Amino acid sequence: MPIYLYRVEKGSKGCKLCKKGLEVLQKVGEEPLKRCPKCGSKLKKVFSTFSLGFSKTGLERRAKEAGFHKLKRVDKGKYEKLY
Repeated sequence: MPIYLYRVEKGSKGCKLCKKGLEVLQKVGEEPLKRCPKCGSKLKKVFSTFSLGFSKTGLERRAKEAGFHKLKRVDKGKYEKLY
């Protein structure tokens, strides 16, 4: 089940909870929240960043150890091998 982020709508007062943003674990087809459970202010669903659970540097290190290499585009159709 995905975690959705809700924040208070512009123009609504809101409380600490909905001003900061609240995360709610919901099923995909479930009706979105319309009001803050604490203060009753109107909420809107906002997009949030996602986490893959690993760092970019760790992923690059493991890819290099596995024999992969990284390319950097230097011109149209031309690439330079970084490692």
